[in-house]
Amino acid sequence: MVKGKVTIKGPRVPDIGYRLFLLNVASDIGLTGFQARNVDNDSVEVFYEGSRQKAEEFIETIKKLAPKKAEVSSIKFEKYTGAVKPIEVFRSEFSTIQLGKIVEVGVEMLEKQDMMLGKMDSMLEKQDITIGKIDEFGNKIDNVGNKVDGLGVKMDALREDLKSMLDRRLTILERDMALVKEKLGIP
Repeated sequence: MVKGKVTIKGPRVPDIGYRLFLLNVASDIGLTGFQARNVDNDSVEVFYEGSRQKAEEFIETIKKLAPKKAEVSSIKFEKYTGAVKPIEVFRSEFSTIQLGKIVEVGVEMLEKQDMMLGKMDSMLEKQDITIGKIDEFGNKIDNVGNKVDGLGVKMDALREDLKSMLDRRLTILERDMALVKEKLGIP
């Protein structure tokens, strides 16, 4: 059995799924031992154990492949003599840790969702107030329209009254003129 340590460094190595990627590679190849951890803000440390052939295949694979979002600046390979966890033990521990992160993210998302719902409720209340004011304004416009209609009716009545009065006066004036012409003998 061969054991080794790999240190992968770069500006985007931790917190992008690199450990899961490495675990899947180790599992696919058939390594018997594996563990990985984030170190500082720019490194992942990996310990592996397996047959010489599988260890070499693991090394060659991680030299060529990385997660899509990774930005790797260096990969350092070293011999290692310490204990390496069986891959299934690491997988179980890692799954538990990742589930914990998922729960934390889920709780944060629910809190943010609650905040967003509160903001949406506030916006709906403001929208209801605005709609109420628009309705009030519409009612005021309707009242002005009714007053204008009333004024139009009054103007029509005034015009009719004025026309009747002018017609009467004109009739009287024509009659008086006819009398004056008759007395003066003007045809």
